[in-house]
Amino acid sequence: MIDLRSDTATQPTEGMRRAIADARVGDEQKREDPSVNELQERVAAMLGHEAAIFVPTATMANQIALKLHGRPGDVLIAEETAHVVVYEYGGAAAHGGLMTLGLPGDRGRLTAEQVRSAAEPSTKVADQRATILALEDTHNSSGGRVWPLPELDVVVATAREIGLAAHLDGARLLNAAVALGVEPSAIAARFDTVTLCLSKGLGCPLGALLAGSEELMERAWREKHLFGGAMRQAGVVAAAGLYALDHHVERLADDHARARTLAEALDQAGVPVDLEQVETNFVQIDAARLGFDRADALARLSAAGVGLSTTIHPTVMRAVTHLDVTDDDIERASELIPEALLARVSA
Repeated sequence: MIDLRSDTATQPTEGMRRAIADARVGDEQKREDPSVNELQERVAAMLGHEAAIFVPTATMANQIALKLHGRPGDVLIAEETAHVVVYEYGGAAAHGGLMTLGLPGDRGRLTAEQVRSAAEPSTKVADQRATILALEDTHNSSGGRVWPLPELDVVVATAREIGLAAHLDGARLLNAAVALGVEPSAIAARFDTVTLCLSKGLGCPLGALLAGSEELMERAWREKHLFGGAMRQAGVVAAAGLYALDHHVERLADDHARARTLAEALDQAGVPVDLEQVETNFVQIDAARLGFDRADALARLSAAGVGLSTTIHPTVMRAVTHLDVTDDDIERASELIPEALLARVSA
């Protein structure tokens, strides 16, 4: 099976497994794990922030950040298909007591005018007030799209002008940085807090980090304990993150190139792919444009030996490239996908 369902499907490489086996460890709850401490320091510096904390998942990192920036009854502004809105099980409400205002985006992006209008104070003193803006880069639901830096500047500047805290769900931030050809800090330093996931493009078995100021991260430690995210000898996992920072960042460009190769091959074969949408490691296919129910299309692809996955869009599937996908896999998938999906059309 050529597994293109997600970049979370990766297996630790042999080098990463050796790093895990050789990890220096200590009591992470007491902040004594040397591997965790090194990872936190390196990620904070890479993202242009003072400090970072290591947690099991990016969802936990996002939810901690939202609690740091808001009080129960406050309003979170986000793009309506952002991960914090549709894939975190109502965590903003359950954990932070936040109201969420989802705004329609264009390629996963919001405008300064949308943010300003959404945050307009109510004339009723007791009404909820917007306090947080959460953006996502790359944006999952739009197909791994990247925020252009000038647009990001304007939106974040507007948030600051009107008194909103700015959080970046940067689960795939390094994909965005590689695609733009900039340092991760060129994106991340604009925000009050930033989430980075290790288990997607970086290929780690689990783990994420939340970065921000020393003051915010000190508060975040308490929230991490409240969430059950404090660990013991977590260096065995942090070591995988350290290995990934050394070996798996620059190679994200290979994932992007393979996604582009796959998209162009599918487009040439007649499979409906929006080439403009392919900016990083996602390729989206609309099954409806081929006359398929999506579940049927996914079953046909699986039977043909290619795994794709669903998206929030009811008829759209996605293929995601990652470090376990080779050039040969892409060449073969470029043949198998049209064979599975175009048979009905040709018939």
